[in-house]
Amino acid sequence: MNVERGTVSLGEFEFECGESIPDLEVAYEAYGEFTGDNAVLVCHALTGSSHVASHREAAGTSGQARAWWDDIVGPGKAIDTNDYYVVCANIPGSCYGTTGPASEHPETGEPYGTDFPAVTVRDWTDAQRELLDELGVPALHAVVGGSVGGMNVLEWAKRHPDHVDRIVPIATAGRVDPQCLALDAIARRAITTDCNWNGGDYYGDGPKPDEGLGLARQIGHVMYLSKASMQKKFGRRSAGRDAVRTFPTDPAAGFFPYRDVESYLDYQAERFVERFDANSYLYLTRAMDNYDLASGFEDDADALAAFSGQSLVMSFTADWHFTVDQAEDLAESLREADVRTAHHVVESDHGHDAFLVEPENVGPPLADFLSSGVEGTAISDTEDEEIDEGRDFAPVHNSLFS
Repeated sequence: MNVERGTVSLGEFEFECGESIPDLEVAYEAYGEFTGDNAVLVCHALTGSSHVASHREAAGTSGQARAWWDDIVGPGKAIDTNDYYVVCANIPGSCYGTTGPASEHPETGEPYGTDFPAVTVRDWTDAQRELLDELGVPALHAVVGGSVGGMNVLEWAKRHPDHVDRIVPIATAGRVDPQCLALDAIARRAITTDCNWNGGDYYGDGPKPDEGLGLARQIGHVMYLSKASMQKKFGRRSAGRDAVRTFPTDPAAGFFPYRDVESYLDYQAERFVERFDANSYLYLTRAMDNYDLASGFEDDADALAAFSGQSLVMSFTADWHFTVDQAEDLAESLREADVRTAHHVVESDHGHDAFLVEPENVGPPLADFLSSGVEGTAISDTEDEEIDEGRDFAPVHNSLFS
């Protein structure tokens, strides 16, 4: 598999907020050969990186979200790099090679920190468009992405409708709902109330806001799992004898078991703070939370009206972060905009993370859509099926708090 890895300088870049930086560098990876009409852009999720698939040139990716969709992207896989030229770019504001808060300001020689401009999903899309120009890719066969990466996909259809033929927004919606907004706000406060955050100025040899960032990640992990998957994975089991609480507790805690689910969350937090930047987490969650597909238009359908391609919307029944109902609303808006659309619902207990961990369910409809459009034989559509109106897909309140 032919692989390109690099960083492209886009020069001065003005963000949607009106602020600029002297030079925006974008880290990317590209797989396969470009033939003129076979480019597929993959948009990563919140803490992902450009390293979407494994390859022999992967040195230097240690600590990143490594090969995060390796079961989907590669030779002979759903996004087949024998057929498609696949590009994945790290988004502005992140910390995996693209300029963000942890990057050095060229005029001061110090990290930007919170002097970095506010970033939006629109900024990510515009930076990707400029990167593709640098790579000599005028138009895309498809844009594919999950979670907030799916919002990135929708923004492509909204801002660059003539530059893409097919879109695949997976486990996403036109906006975040109030419950998820609330949880994300708590996660950000966990970071900013960590005394080591220091107003975002924690770079260098001193302590970092690891406790706050770790708590934020734990909140995120609970959001990504379903009630059923947590019951199956952890139940109420106690952690092993060697497991030790890593967070401070009150003295009485010693009387009670340290549960398996706590141990899992502590482990995920410890791993995450080693690879991600706290300021980037603040910036990227705000970009996700403030995204509104209808912004500047009458409604979602109006925002998508200029897109004349095809769309495959994918959702998962136990995902309460972005529910099946939200995905159906998106599909209805696409249909109202006269976009040929299929909404493929996957029965799954995995929750929001299903799009990452169920390649056997994601791969076939995705591969069919890329090759055959909405007529693909592995694709189902809610318009063609009777949805039980009495059934609530992934009920929000019952998923976490009941």
